[in-house]
Amino acid sequence: MTTIGDLAYYVRSKNAGPFWVTIDIFCDDEEKYKRICASPNINQETVAAMYHTEAKNVKIFFLDDLKVIKISYPRFCPQGGKDERDMHGGQQYIEVLALEA
Repeated sequence: MTTIGDLAYYVRSKNAGPFWVTIDIFCDDEEKYKRICASPNINQETVAAMYHTEAKNVKIFFLDDLKVIKISYPRFCPQGGKDERDMHGGQQYIEVLALEA
């Protein structure tokens, strides 16, 4: 099984404001980028299940010229809220690495 973590050059996550997190998947060649884009796991339903949100709130962007996939979803609680576990959203990408590509 080949995972997104195996194919991607770099994967990161970060805040996209106090209410959203964005995961960026960077690829260093066209073949790997297209394979990740075609993965049945890069969809709203899979992402929503992983991050405990509704599929309609997940946004996925394919930036072909840059060979980057951006996945954005609402935070579980606002940044800095009392239930916050990752203030900067920097650890949220880890689950994406294990998805089959």
